[in-house]
This record gives sequence, C-alpha cells and structure tokens, in this order.
Amino acid sequence: MEKLNGLKDLYIHELKDLYSAEEQILQALPAMAEVSQHLTLKDAFKRHEHLTREHVSRLEAIADELGVNLKGHTCNGIEGIIKEAEALIKANDRDLRDAGLIATAQRVEHYAIASYGTTRALAQRAGHERACMLLQQTLDEEEETGRQLTKIAEEIVTPKAMS
Repeated sequence: MEKLNGLKDLYIHELKDLYSAEEQILQALPAMAEVSQHLTLKDAFKRHEHLTREHVSRLEAIADELGVNLKGHTCNGIEGIIKEAEALIKANDRDLRDAGLIATAQRVEHYAIASYGTTRALAQRAGHERACMLLQQTLDEEEETGRQLTKIAEEIVTPKAMS
C-alpha cells in the first residue's frame, strides 16, 4: 500500500480500491450468471453487471475531475471473495452452488457498501459535492442489490438447497 499523508491520499486510495473491486467484479459476474441454475438469480447477476459498468463510469468521472489515474491498484479484499466464488462455481449440486454464489455476492455487496460509504464521507469532507452525489448514487444501488440478493436467497434458492 502506498504511503498515505492525509485524508486526500486516503480518499484517492479508496477510489482506486473501489475501481479495482468493480473491475474484478465485472470479470466474475458473467461466469456467475452462466452457472446459476435459477433464472431469477441469473437475471440478478446480469443486472448487477450492468450496474457495475455504471459504477465504473462514475468512478472514472470522479477520477477525471480529480486528475488521478485509478488503474494499477489491486483490491485484495474483493480478490479473496472472488476466489471463493470461483471455487463455488465448480460445485456439482446446482442448488447448493446458487446458494453459495448468493452468499459470495452478498459479501461483495457488504464490502462495496462499506467502501462506498467511507469514500462518500471522504468526498464530502473534501468538499467534492459532485463526487459525493455520484458515490451516494452507487451506494444506494449497492444496498438495493444486497436487498434483492437476500430476497432471492430467502424465497427461492436457500429452501431448495436445504432439501
């Protein structure tokens, strides 16, 4: 991790971490959608991929305004969670695989919610109102995705996996 000399450095570091996380998520979501048995889950992963592309665009817009390059950083937290998803993709039991992928996707959402919330607070502290608005928009979408995944887990996938 690069040396952080103040809140501005932390803010930029968090933006880079989010950018890396979103890029990694974009790489993982198509495979997760492909192996999902349940159509509702498959559609949720495809919607999340579309939203994630918008999240990347927002982060790039913020970076452009700040004059920083977000590339070249690796979000180790999401990297680990995605490795868990890659292992689950290989599971033979399709209901179990779907339940496990939801659990992994929810971990991604909780990571994103925490990260976007903190980064939004840093943007606010720095007086970056547009960035604050864009980060809040993404935070709201991440929270909604988490609620949708919970609903799918509770109503559809988990009961099948338990039988």
